[in-house]
Amino acid sequence: MGVSMATAKTWVERWERQQERYAVDREERFTVMADVVEHVTAGRPRPLLLDLGCGPGSLAARLAARFPHAEIVAADMDPLLLELGRTHHGDAARYVDTVIGEEGWTDALRLERPLDAALSTTALHYLPERALLRTYRSLASLLRPGGVLVNGDHFPPDAAPCSRLTAHVGRRRSERTGGHAPEDWRSWWDAAARDPELADLLDERGRRRAAHAGGGGDERVTVRRHAELLRRAGFAHTVPVWQFGDSAVLVAVRDDARGVPAPAGT
Repeated sequence: MGVSMATAKTWVERWERQQERYAVDREERFTVMADVVEHVTAGRPRPLLLDLGCGPGSLAARLAARFPHAEIVAADMDPLLLELGRTHHGDAARYVDTVIGEEGWTDALRLERPLDAALSTTALHYLPERALLRTYRSLASLLRPGGVLVNGDHFPPDAAPCSRLTAHVGRRRSERTGGHAPEDWRSWWDAAARDPELADLLDERGRRRAAHAGGGGDERVTVRRHAELLRRAGFAHTVPVWQFGDSAVLVAVRDDARGVPAPAGT
């Protein structure tokens, strides 16, 4: 079910363009996330980084360029996006097929040492809250003391009027900067469905989505609620380090004093 390098290049480049519609100041957000990694890995010769919900390797590729001596593991459950990443950004990371948030999902990562940082961008919002807490607890157990979880996503405020305001500001910013991209998320997938080279991977993707139907998350989980879940999972501190509209980079620091709570329960 592999794809050629030319095909992977074409679809990854189209993915990059259509994503600009949705992530406000996407490159700036990637850069800020890397700045956090730079800070927490200073003096560490070979940091270990995890890209959660990696898709076709957009974040992993940028991290690899910024930190050429880092070991990067990139995890996702989408067979098509993983294959595009392996083929086009193969040198950036070790790609792992796993369903983030399910029981035992971290076993597939085959990590031999603690993580310095786990990062995700516009991926964790698809997890139901119970799975999100379970994922946060798993990550807390994988990170070294002082390690960080860096999540770039959409985090609406608690109050509905403020949420509508930040969403509007972010939407207007996207329209000014990336809203004229030639295709959106839906048209990208519709076009991919017409490429015969991707047919087998799309069939497998459809089977997996059917198997996990009904497990979607709530994109309205606020920064405050994320912070509560992270503290319950064993992270000592949480702080937004960048924000525009409701698009933000939220950083959680693994507790280096009290230890990590047991993963069982909620």
